[in-house]
Amino acid sequence: MIELIIPAIISCILAFFVVYFTTPPLIKILVKKNYTVKDMNKKENVMVARPGGISIILGIVVSEIVLYGFFQLNEILAVIITTTAAFLIGYVDDRKVMGGWFKPVTLAIAALPIIFLGAYDSDLAFPLFGDVQIPLLYLGLIIFMIPITGNTINSIDVLNGVATGFMVIASFTLSICLFILQNYEIAIVSLPLGFVSLAFYKYHKIPSKIFPGDSGALTLGAMYGVIAIIGGVEIIAAIALLPAVINSFLFLASVKRVVEHRQIKGKPVEHTDDFKLKATNDKAAPVTLVRLILAGGPLSEKQVGFAIFKLAIFSGILAIITAFMMGVSL
Repeated sequence: MIELIIPAIISCILAFFVVYFTTPPLIKILVKKNYTVKDMNKKENVMVARPGGISIILGIVVSEIVLYGFFQLNEILAVIITTTAAFLIGYVDDRKVMGGWFKPVTLAIAALPIIFLGAYDSDLAFPLFGDVQIPLLYLGLIIFMIPITGNTINSIDVLNGVATGFMVIASFTLSICLFILQNYEIAIVSLPLGFVSLAFYKYHKIPSKIFPGDSGALTLGAMYGVIAIIGGVEIIAAIALLPAVINSFLFLASVKRVVEHRQIKGKPVEHTDDFKLKATNDKAAPVTLVRLILAGGPLSEKQVGFAIFKLAIFSGILAIITAFMMGVSL
């Protein structure tokens, strides 16, 4: 067991502190270069540095390379390559707003290393019912899963701290589930995602000093998807991610097409005179999770964020229960 504990501790420390110490100078560089955007949910004209994906991917790559030195698993290479590709895709979109299909198509291509490296098991595990063998269909699932998880986290990145705070809850839930299922090596490979998210959350929480941008959100979401695939916990991962999945479904169902969210004219949220958030009355505006939360009346940005975190915790508990059920059926 000691051969697992040491790499786990080293990688988690590196993941956290690389992000913790590189983000402040990154903020200064971005501000100096005028890479900032207006925080739309603040009454004052607050400009926030973006994108923060550089420190996020640095923390992930450094920690995963160290883990590869211990384990030499193709699964770790798949994490590094696919997640780095997702970062580059997001960074391109941060610099220039691309069309709605750009991210889904390019993220699907970014998923190919998982297949080429053979870092997957084509059996899909269901609680109580056991494994279902779908070798050809599973290849399609891999291609679709990375765009789904990447864009799902990106679409919920609408308020200070929400994307990274949500990922702290979802990723640590996934790690716990992998430990429950005794998939110890992949559980350790998954841990840096939670610690990277936690470190970045310090600067992303209200009031945000930096936004992750597409490069950060896609990186976090893509790594989450890779972990789900290489760990064989796709169903559990979907349950843990349920609030963000619902948000994406509501958005797509209401706009009825794949479109870059920054190109949507109607806004699902408006502001009261004291700058609380309230649901819009604009029928043309997309339906989102935040809009549903605000249906009961105006709330502060912090209150909405905590409501989303509560939903994430509830989904996390359901995912852990599911993991125990799957463990019983093994």
